[in-house]
Amino acid sequence: MKLVLDHRLDGDAAIASAVAFEEWGDAEAARTVTSRAPAGPKPGRGEPDLRALPALLQLLQEHKLQPDAIVMEDPVHLDPQDTPGLGRHLFDALGGRVPVIGASRSAMAGGTPAQFEAHREDEAAPLTVTCAGIDLGAAKARVRMMHGRKRVPTLLKLAARLAKGAD
Repeated sequence: MKLVLDHRLDGDAAIASAVAFEEWGDAEAARTVTSRAPAGPKPGRGEPDLRALPALLQLLQEHKLQPDAIVMEDPVHLDPQDTPGLGRHLFDALGGRVPVIGASRSAMAGGTPAQFEAHREDEAAPLTVTCAGIDLGAAKARVRMMHGRKRVPTLLKLAARLAKGAD
Protein backbone atom coordinates (compact mmCIF):
# COMPACT_ATOMS: atom_id res chain seq x y z
CA MET A 1 0.00 0.00 0.00
CA LYS A 2 1.09 3.52 -0.82
CA LEU A 3 -0.22 6.72 0.77
CA VAL A 4 -0.84 10.28 -0.27
CA LEU A 5 -0.77 12.52 2.80
CA ASP A 6 -2.00 16.08 3.19
CA HIS A 7 -2.86 18.38 6.06
CA ARG A 8 -4.26 21.73 7.07
CA LEU A 9 -3.91 23.85 10.16
CA ASP A 10 -7.03 24.74 12.13
CA GLY A 11 -6.20 27.07 15.00
CA ASP A 12 -4.06 25.15 17.48
CA ALA A 13 -4.77 21.83 15.74
CA ALA A 14 -3.63 20.12 12.58
CA ILE A 15 -5.85 17.91 10.49
CA ALA A 16 -4.13 15.17 8.50
CA SER A 17 -5.60 13.10 5.70
CA ALA A 18 -4.42 9.95 3.98
CA VAL A 19 -5.43 8.36 0.71
CA ALA A 20 -4.29 4.75 0.39
CA PHE A 21 -3.71 3.20 -3.04
CA GLU A 22 -2.08 0.09 -4.45
CA GLU A 23 -0.64 0.98 -7.88
CA TRP A 24 0.96 4.24 -9.02
CA GLY A 25 -1.63 4.69 -11.77
CA ASP A 26 -4.69 4.13 -9.56
CA ALA A 27 -7.50 6.62 -10.14
CA GLU A 28 -9.39 5.80 -6.95
CA ALA A 29 -8.49 5.41 -3.33
CA ALA A 30 -8.49 2.00 -1.70
CA ARG A 31 -9.12 3.72 1.65
CA THR A 32 -9.27 7.26 3.07
CA VAL A 33 -8.81 8.41 6.66
CA THR A 34 -8.37 11.67 8.57
CA SER A 35 -7.06 12.54 12.00
CA ARG A 36 -6.89 15.64 14.18
CA ALA A 37 -4.09 16.39 16.64
CA PRO A 38 -2.67 19.41 18.44
CA ALA A 39 -0.37 21.31 16.10
CA GLY A 40 3.33 21.38 16.83
CA PRO A 41 5.08 24.63 17.77
CA LYS A 42 5.16 27.54 15.35
CA PRO A 43 8.40 27.68 13.39
CA GLY A 44 11.06 30.22 14.19
CA ARG A 45 12.34 32.60 11.57
CA GLY A 46 13.91 30.66 8.71
CA GLU A 47 12.79 27.26 10.04
CA PRO A 48 10.50 24.84 8.17
CA ASP A 49 6.86 24.67 9.25
CA LEU A 50 6.51 21.36 11.07
CA ARG A 51 3.23 22.07 12.88
CA ALA A 52 1.47 19.25 10.97
CA LEU A 53 4.07 16.58 11.78
CA PRO A 54 2.36 15.39 15.01
CA ALA A 55 -0.97 14.99 13.18
CA LEU A 56 0.65 13.07 10.31
CA LEU A 57 2.37 10.70 12.73
CA GLN A 58 -0.79 10.26 14.79
CA LEU A 59 -2.77 9.47 11.62
CA LEU A 60 -0.34 6.71 10.66
CA GLN A 61 -0.37 5.23 14.16
CA GLU A 62 -4.09 5.65 14.87
CA HIS A 63 -5.12 3.92 11.64
CA LYS A 64 -2.26 1.39 11.72
CA LEU A 65 -1.00 2.47 8.30
CA GLN A 66 2.27 0.91 7.16
CA PRO A 67 2.86 2.21 3.65
CA ASP A 68 5.54 1.16 1.17
CA ALA A 69 5.84 4.80 0.07
CA ILE A 70 4.39 8.21 0.94
CA VAL A 71 3.63 11.04 -1.47
CA MET A 72 2.80 14.51 -0.22
CA GLU A 73 2.46 17.95 -1.71
CA ASP A 74 4.90 19.32 0.85
CA PRO A 75 8.59 19.44 -0.02
CA VAL A 76 10.98 16.88 1.36
CA HIS A 77 13.82 19.35 0.82
CA LEU A 78 13.38 23.12 0.66
CA ASP A 79 16.30 23.82 -1.65
CA PRO A 80 18.98 22.09 -3.76
CA GLN A 81 21.27 22.01 -0.69
CA ASP A 82 18.86 19.51 0.92
CA THR A 83 17.59 21.78 3.70
CA PRO A 84 15.02 19.47 5.34
CA GLY A 85 11.34 20.26 4.90
CA LEU A 86 8.28 18.60 6.41
CA GLY A 87 8.72 15.51 4.22
CA ARG A 88 12.29 14.92 5.38
CA HIS A 89 11.24 15.30 9.01
CA LEU A 90 8.47 12.75 8.42
CA PHE A 91 10.97 10.36 6.78
CA ASP A 92 13.28 10.71 9.79
CA ALA A 93 10.42 10.30 12.30
CA LEU A 94 9.55 7.01 10.56
CA GLY A 95 13.10 5.80 11.06
CA GLY A 96 14.00 6.09 7.37
CA ARG A 97 11.95 2.96 6.63
CA VAL A 98 9.41 4.53 4.27
CA PRO A 99 10.41 6.53 1.18
CA VAL A 100 8.81 9.98 1.10
CA ILE A 101 8.21 11.85 -2.15
CA GLY A 102 7.33 15.52 -2.18
CA ALA A 103 5.45 16.70 -5.28
CA SER A 104 5.04 20.41 -4.68
CA ARG A 105 3.42 23.12 -6.78
CA SER A 106 5.83 25.63 -5.26
CA ALA A 107 9.30 26.35 -6.53
CA MET A 108 12.34 25.87 -4.32
CA ALA A 109 13.79 28.87 -2.54
CA GLY A 110 15.89 30.74 -5.09
CA GLY A 111 14.35 28.84 -8.03
CA THR A 112 14.03 25.19 -8.89
CA PRO A 113 16.86 23.54 -10.85
CA ALA A 114 15.60 21.45 -13.79
CA GLN A 115 16.68 18.19 -12.15
CA PHE A 116 13.87 18.58 -9.57
CA GLU A 117 11.13 19.36 -12.12
CA ALA A 118 8.58 16.78 -13.25
CA HIS A 119 6.25 17.68 -16.11
CA ARG A 120 2.99 15.77 -16.08
CA GLU A 121 1.66 17.36 -19.26
CA ASP A 122 3.38 19.44 -21.90
CA GLU A 123 1.74 22.80 -21.29
CA ALA A 124 1.45 22.71 -17.51
CA ALA A 125 4.01 24.10 -15.14
CA PRO A 126 6.19 21.37 -13.62
CA LEU A 127 5.87 20.00 -10.12
CA THR A 128 8.92 20.28 -7.88
CA VAL A 129 9.86 16.75 -6.81
CA THR A 130 12.11 16.09 -3.84
CA CYS A 131 12.50 12.84 -1.95
CA ALA A 132 14.13 10.81 0.80
CA GLY A 133 14.72 7.06 0.77
CA ILE A 134 14.27 6.78 -3.01
CA ASP A 135 16.28 7.88 -6.03
CA LEU A 136 15.16 11.25 -7.47
CA GLY A 137 14.69 9.79 -10.97
CA ALA A 138 12.52 7.00 -9.60
CA ALA A 139 10.50 9.48 -7.52
CA LYS A 140 9.86 11.68 -10.57
CA ALA A 141 8.84 8.64 -12.64
CA ARG A 142 6.32 7.59 -9.97
CA VAL A 143 4.82 11.09 -9.80
CA ARG A 144 4.48 11.10 -13.60
CA MET A 145 2.75 7.66 -13.46
CA MET A 146 0.11 8.85 -11.00
CA HIS A 147 -3.40 9.17 -12.43
CA GLY A 148 -4.69 12.51 -13.64
CA ARG A 149 -4.58 14.55 -16.80
CA LYS A 150 -3.61 17.79 -15.12
CA ARG A 151 -0.54 19.01 -13.29
CA VAL A 152 -1.54 17.65 -9.88
CA PRO A 153 -2.34 13.91 -9.63
CA THR A 154 -5.92 12.90 -8.82
CA LEU A 155 -5.11 11.32 -5.45
CA LEU A 156 -3.15 14.40 -4.27
CA LYS A 157 -6.23 16.49 -5.01
CA LEU A 158 -8.40 14.02 -3.10
CA ALA A 159 -6.13 14.12 -0.04
CA ALA A 160 -6.25 17.93 -0.06
CA ARG A 161 -10.06 17.91 -0.24
CA LEU A 162 -10.23 15.44 2.65
CA ALA A 163 -7.98 17.59 4.84
CA LYS A 164 -9.97 20.73 4.04
CA GLY A 165 -13.31 19.06 4.61
CA ALA A 166 -12.49 17.25 7.86
CA ASP A 167 -13.29 18.78 11.24
